[in-house]
Amino acid sequence: MRTPFRTAAVFVKTRTESNRTALLQALHAILAIVERAGLHILLDGETCAVLDQSQHRGNSLAAIGEQADVAIVLGGDGTMLSIARELAAYDVPLIGINFGRLGFITDIALHQMPEVLEQMLGGKFEADRRTLLEGEVLHAGALMLRTHALNDVVISHGVAGGLVEFTVRVDGVNMYNQRADGVILATPTGSTAYALSANGPILHPSLAGLVLVPVAPHTLSNRPIALPDDVEIEIELTEVRDASAYFDMQSYSTLAPNDLVRVRRSKRVATLLHPAGYNYFATLRQKLHWNVMSSEQHGRA
Repeated sequence: MRTPFRTAAVFVKTRTESNRTALLQALHAILAIVERAGLHILLDGETCAVLDQSQHRGNSLAAIGEQADVAIVLGGDGTMLSIARELAAYDVPLIGINFGRLGFITDIALHQMPEVLEQMLGGKFEADRRTLLEGEVLHAGALMLRTHALNDVVISHGVAGGLVEFTVRVDGVNMYNQRADGVILATPTGSTAYALSANGPILHPSLAGLVLVPVAPHTLSNRPIALPDDVEIEIELTEVRDASAYFDMQSYSTLAPNDLVRVRRSKRVATLLHPAGYNYFATLRQKLHWNVMSSEQHGRA
């Protein structure tokens, strides 16, 4: 089989022992397919640990980014988000095998994996470039955190509860002052995640836009708004008891009054590889359980 790739990185993460047997079976199946395709395999330390007595040695993400032509991620969307952020700096495309629950970006079902992965490694795939956000947290003008997000940047109250008070500025212009449980700034990829549960709109991945969604705002007229993705957004905490800024819900920084969260579109992108014939609307129908009438039903309507 001819393949456009020479080196493949394989990643897996596990949080419980209850699924270890199934996880190992899936992992070994992936490695066998990659080996049959004639690709050199790179693993990180955590994946080597899952394999236990593996003949492969663990590599750093930097070493993998410099050498891999493609990354295969076995896990849920959270695992995919984490790996995508790290490898975006190296422009390594990713294939997601769903071993989680929803699987919006790990969109290859486990039972389809053997046939689909073999075809994709042979060059039959759709490439999909996704926007990344670059965010930073400033305290008294000092940089406390700089990181990236593929899904969203979320400012939320902490365990003490209560409302967060904040000011939103777009390219330096005051948009509004708000009291709410929090606020979400989501990419098109993240528009089907937390932002959707807060009644935000779904943005097609090809759109050059972002969505700003208040969470349970004190002012009921305050609604989600879609913004162009070339703006710089600042969210300043004006009053807060206990709050944090979360990046893909994986990196975070605690916030104090007058702290500033500044977010812009990153120069980096995450490239997701889908099976040939991939259709975004089919994914929405499947994952969100949208009902589509058959042609026969439509004729009777």
